[in-house]
Amino acid sequence: MAKGYWVTAYRSVSDPDKLAAYGALAGPAITAGGGRFLVRAPHATPHDAGLDQRTVVVEFDSLEAAKATHDSEAYQAALAVLGDAVERDFRIVEGVA
Repeated sequence: MAKGYWVTAYRSVSDPDKLAAYGALAGPAITAGGGRFLVRAPHATPHDAGLDQRTVVVEFDSLEAAKATHDSEAYQAALAVLGDAVERDFRIVEGVA
């Protein structure tokens, strides 16, 4: 079974306090769903058309687990706290089997 991944690039952060409050709730929700943080980088080394953005990558045992964690009550509560504090590109993707 292929693993599932959350891949997030933060284009901008307008409220660091809300981002911190989100992190305090999101971290436990993600680990409770079986997620493992592989990347938590405040900066990237961009190449080609890339941008220097905060990047987060989380690995799950399956795509289904990644989706279920996103849809969980605990993670949705974290998203409610985050609100419009960031502009980000968030994707759930399936890994190579």
